[in-house]
Amino acid sequence: MIQLMMLLILVICVLVGVAFFTLFERKLLGYIQLRKGPNKVGLVGILQPFADAIKLFSKEHLPPSYSNYLPFLMAPCLSLGLALLVWTSTPSDFNLLSFGMSVLFFLCCMSLGVYSLLAAGWSSNSKYSLFGALRGVAQTISYEVSLVLILLTPLLVILGYELSLFSYFQSKMWFILLFPFNSIIWLISCLAETNRTPFDFAEGESELVSGYNTEYSSGGFALIMLGEYTSILFMSFLFVLIFLGGSTGFSFMFKLMMLAFIFVWVRGTLPRFRYDKLMYLAWKSFLPFSLIYLIFMGGILILLFSESKEC
Repeated sequence: MIQLMMLLILVICVLVGVAFFTLFERKLLGYIQLRKGPNKVGLVGILQPFADAIKLFSKEHLPPSYSNYLPFLMAPCLSLGLALLVWTSTPSDFNLLSFGMSVLFFLCCMSLGVYSLLAAGWSSNSKYSLFGALRGVAQTISYEVSLVLILLTPLLVILGYELSLFSYFQSKMWFILLFPFNSIIWLISCLAETNRTPFDFAEGESELVSGYNTEYSSGGFALIMLGEYTSILFMSFLFVLIFLGGSTGFSFMFKLMMLAFIFVWVRGTLPRFRYDKLMYLAWKSFLPFSLIYLIFMGGILILLFSESKEC
């Protein structure tokens, strides 16, 4: 019973954080584009996320007449469910479900997210949605390979699969100083993993209307957006945990907000890439570098272990 209560509190905290992150993004994009952003609902627009949620969930759900109804309905629920499920692996005082293989659990949940994206595009029975889903799946798979290889490098140092070990091993020095290039590639891969600018090809408005969520409105659209922003917050959390010390308290929250700010800043600054350049970047740049660096770090650790045994 206590575990269920803690899980419910965690879900509520994440959803409230997502709500205010959307407000933060809209206000920041407004100031980047020399406008105000939402400022009418409540004090300086602070209740705008709740007004948006009430509006979206109170609208009538109208599925396309030729859609596959059950997958069309389940895809947004699966997207948000996986994005919330992965938060159970976070090491914290409030989370009683933290376990020893949390890194592998995160990788499994991240890989399953592809199915919700593909189901949303395919079940809509729209060519624009299907093209957006195929783009998103190809992009996500391409970046997940380098993402896993980058993650294996610090895992070689901590020699474990538990996320809480990162805080223990970074008590003296942050991993961003040990692996500076890996941290940059991880951040770029996180932008591609969460379908954010400049890698938002699954939602290419110029040629695909709105991508895989073209046919969604009301509650389905809200669930897809909630899943996307929940993933952004978790990726920011993971970057802080792996590369920026992973400490708890106010410093951790400050670093998390700085990473979330970078996500919004990139969206307001950079234009969308061309799709073939994204694929070249994933397979011809990030994959060889992450693989070579993993082999290099493995060789160094083997040498250190052999020298320590001789001593």
